[in-house]
Amino acid sequence: MNLKFKNEEKLEIIFIIVSSISLVLGFLLSIDYLSWISIIICGIPIFKECIEGLITEFDIKADLLVSIAIIASIIIGEIFAAGEIATIMAIGGFLEEYTVAKAQNQIKELAKMTPKTATRIKNGTEEKVPIEEVKIGDILKILPGESIPNDGIIINGETSINQATLTGESIPVDKTRNDEVYSGTINLYGSFTMKTTKISEDSSLQKLIKLVESSKPENANIVRAADKWATMIVVIAFTAAILTYLFTFEITRSVTILVVFCPCALVLATPTALMAAVSNLTKYGILVKNGESLEELAHIDEVIFDKTGTLTYGNPTVIRVISENPQEMMYLAASLESKSEHPLAKAIVKYYNNNDLAAVNDFKIHIGKGITGYINGVQIIAGNKKFLESKNIPLGSNENSSNGEIEIFVAKGNKIIGKIFLADTIRSNAKATIKNLKKLRIKTTLLTGDNENTAKSIANQVRIHNIKFNCLPEDKIQYIKDEQVRNHRVAMIGDGINDAPSLRKSNVGISMGDIGSDLSIESSNITLIKDNIENIPHLIEISKKTIKTINISIGFALTLNIIAMTLAILGILNPIEGALIHNIGSVIVIIYSSILVNYKSSKIDYRTQQFDVNKTLNITMF
Repeated sequence: MNLKFKNEEKLEIIFIIVSSISLVLGFLLSIDYLSWISIIICGIPIFKECIEGLITEFDIKADLLVSIAIIASIIIGEIFAAGEIATIMAIGGFLEEYTVAKAQNQIKELAKMTPKTATRIKNGTEEKVPIEEVKIGDILKILPGESIPNDGIIINGETSINQATLTGESIPVDKTRNDEVYSGTINLYGSFTMKTTKISEDSSLQKLIKLVESSKPENANIVRAADKWATMIVVIAFTAAILTYLFTFEITRSVTILVVFCPCALVLATPTALMAAVSNLTKYGILVKNGESLEELAHIDEVIFDKTGTLTYGNPTVIRVISENPQEMMYLAASLESKSEHPLAKAIVKYYNNNDLAAVNDFKIHIGKGITGYINGVQIIAGNKKFLESKNIPLGSNENSSNGEIEIFVAKGNKIIGKIFLADTIRSNAKATIKNLKKLRIKTTLLTGDNENTAKSIANQVRIHNIKFNCLPEDKIQYIKDEQVRNHRVAMIGDGINDAPSLRKSNVGISMGDIGSDLSIESSNITLIKDNIENIPHLIEISKKTIKTINISIGFALTLNIIAMTLAILGILNPIEGALIHNIGSVIVIIYSSILVNYKSSKIDYRTQQFDVNKTLNITMF
């Protein structure tokens, strides 16, 4: 958000506060001229926007109705009513139009991940060159800790790559000769050489940047409910007022018609319901950036989940330990792993949860395989199956890993002493969330960058049947496009930078606020502040209830206006009584909307099972 936008936003808030204070003081002290403060600072912008809309866009909106109401109230001497209308509409406009537009900041965040230079090997000599000079077929050297500048293929070396930027996959991926690597991903350990297959501007990271820039829902131009009736109401009000004067020659009847057709109740229907709904959602830790998101969410028929950090906690966790002597095995494994910075090593040390670790000598990292070291003169090995087999250590016929689990063997000397199983664990409330969404007849889909086994394992546990795996950002975008072409309205829930384009492309983007990246939060319409996915069904249900409340309020306001106008035409109502009726209508709409503050759906089971998976020690003896 730029400085200019911030200043305008602050000024609008100050105007609303000053206007509200002047209205309250004017009412309490019975000083009408104080209400002129509200009319000037809140009414003039409404008049200006109304005129600009009519002249430049030939568009009749609620602003025109509000302007008529303010002028009519002034004509009949209801200065307080005029100030009240201006202030209420200023508040409503601020609530409805507030959006967070930080696209440029998002692009800058992604751009920071793009290396400015690359180490190119040419004629056996290494040289630093600007990234723009790297061409397809160039040989690049990538050192540990460096961001990969271009898409390419490894031609020499092996390493582990953090691909979370593109795929959201929480666990590093081991890469060796002939494997593909992508720009923007991080080389964690080994150095390697690669041949570039794409120039910088066509790389995966640049493609992601372009997706964030261009992605937006196809049907984002949602018309406010009040504006749908604006043209009809204006025509009816003016026609009725003019015809009444021509037939009766009584200006009072015509002014009364304009007063009773004041759109307060009509236009208040949307912002008051939205305020109540937002207040309700805030109690559930849900931040809604704009009212249009709730309106669009009410028509959603499919919810798309990312896996890592959304349905799962986003970090590898020890879930099972198999050993004849688990305490000794974990002591040796944690001591050895404490020397490594690998996410799996950190998870093992965290699981052991004991600072009493042994000294490790001659510690070595074997990229993509495992680690070795000596404790009390005995070699300790921790690594994958292939690594242990390369050491000619018998693995035995022990329990194998399940889908989605990572298996770490631990050996002391030349003998296996145990195995550690790790996985990105499912959120405790994920299954209940999917169940409640099905009750609402919402289709659920899993799109993930993980492999097939991991994706199916997670999907089976939470009962999601529609799965797409090995997804890059563009794959997720394409799926959303395809669904929208089929007239499906989709909500996307994600947490990582790689989810930002999908969040923007979907009809409604929902981000995880606690662990989500700043980019995904800014790209979304709604944020789960504490990653409370169990409240997504409630979010959808209250959006439906909010739109229903708005429509009922609009119907009530229109009915009241028509009845009051009829009475005004017949001369039964005078301007003062007309002003009273329209204020009563506004109060009824506000009271009805306030029911949303404590709304709970009868279709949703609000009971959730909360537990900490890290406190459960699952040990199996050999």
